[in-house]
Amino acid sequence: MAELEPNKTNEGGESSGGGGRSKDEVALELMKFIAVTTGYGKATQGSAGFSGKPSARTTEEHAEALLDLFNRCRKVVKEG
Repeated sequence: MAELEPNKTNEGGESSGGGGRSKDEVALELMKFIAVTTGYGKATQGSAGFSGKPSARTTEEHAEALLDLFNRCRKVVKEG
């Protein structure tokens, strides 16, 4: 029978194998959930009863907004 390798840790002391997930992976999943659920970083579009900002975001602004959200998620995960 093959032996399982013990969980190894990376430089930050975070688990990189087995069932454990690194804090960055958790932060990324949180960022994806927030971005998909809320439309975070996308251009706002007005809908009935709501008035959105008239400016449309460029691709670079969208990417910057997502990177900012990821950094905020990392901060929350590392504090918790």
